[in-house]
Amino acid sequence: MILLEDTRQQAQKHRAKHEWFAAHDVEVVRTKLVVGDYSLPTDQSVCIDTKAGLLEICGNVTQQHRRFVEELDLAKRLGIQLIILCEEDGIAALEDVKHWSNPRLWHSPKALTGEKLYKILKSIEERHGCRFLFCRKADAGQMIVKLLAAGKAMDGERHG
Repeated sequence: MILLEDTRQQAQKHRAKHEWFAAHDVEVVRTKLVVGDYSLPTDQSVCIDTKAGLLEICGNVTQQHRRFVEELDLAKRLGIQLIILCEEDGIAALEDVKHWSNPRLWHSPKALTGEKLYKILKSIEERHGCRFLFCRKADAGQMIVKLLAAGKAMDGERHG
């Protein structure tokens, strides 16, 4: 399998994913993607945007909200299913975010609670057509391949 990886994705910060790809005969080609971090060269109707954890997502939906939503809306306009894959150990589904304890609450009472972040993410899914999925950091490479392969199969069913 060949995967496209966005050139803005800092390769050295994703060594575990790259090691998993290499061990499973997944070739990674770095190129500029319109949205997201990973896609397939033969079908870019599904793209994966990886996030290092819920703290990164908190920054996306607060300080970088405008840029984040613009990317989601661009994907929607282009007919791309954008999946935001959050690498957060202990969180398996969007519902689990409600119970997440934001470590920044120790320093700032204005930091997002898990409940508030859940509501924001649920609203973003509904308004902007993306999906938030979660996996353990150790499983990110495998999850990316699984999601893109599933998207390819679904695309084949729609057009076949």
